[in-house]
Amino acid sequence: MAREELTRLTGNGDGDGNGGPCGKDDCPNVYRTSSGSIVVQGGVSKAFQPPEGEGLVEIPEDILREAVRALGR
Repeated sequence: MAREELTRLTGNGDGDGNGGPCGKDDCPNVYRTSSGSIVVQGGVSKAFQPPEGEGLVEIPEDILREAVRALGR
């Protein structure tokens, strides 16, 4: 799936949600797919080893809150 096929729910402003500068695509973000599922982008976490084919990412709590607001909840 290409990034262009996702609806970006967070990070659409001038900053990263934490008051700092952020590159176009390199910040933690939450996206919605056309089927309604959620894709998250963040730093790779080593908290534990997930099952094959899965990965762990860390994103700041305020990014999740922004995503919930964008979804109207």
